[in-house]
Amino acid sequence: MSLHDDAVLVLKEYEGQDGLRQLYLDHLAAHPDGMWKGCADGHITASALVIDPSRERVLLTLHKKLRMWLQMGGHCEPVDDTLARAALREGTEESGIAGLTLLPGGPVRLDRHHTPCAWHLDVQYAALAPEGAVEAISDESLDLRWFPYTEVAGVADESVVRLLEAARARL
Repeated sequence: MSLHDDAVLVLKEYEGQDGLRQLYLDHLAAHPDGMWKGCADGHITASALVIDPSRERVLLTLHKKLRMWLQMGGHCEPVDDTLARAALREGTEESGIAGLTLLPGGPVRLDRHHTPCAWHLDVQYAALAPEGAVEAISDESLDLRWFPYTEVAGVADESVVRLLEAARARL
């Protein structure tokens, strides 16, 4: 199964956000290249909100280009065979934490936003960090920091706040 096919299956099974979910499905139906950064009309991306083992904090990255505190995530790559693995790869690369595990039940949210490269149709997961995890900054970050749930709204935009709320509901 291709990554495109996996994305269609994941989105068909995703419950909630019906209008946005359908927009994603329509995008994939109209764009065979809709998974890739090269699709100028927008592309599917995958992200993971990293939650600490105590389930009291999240790890956010100060994105180098956007200069915003965000969850880990980004473009799908040819090595990704599923959206879940793309989210895990992005989470691991950008957090430096090996052994992340996605919360069961598939994506926790969808979020469509415009970026300097194109529209991102983000499929958002949540991942638990293992006990003793130590983060390490990547080349894509200016900073990497754990934030208690109560501090996220003070540093991040509404999309991250909504993702945190959805992830907490899944926990």
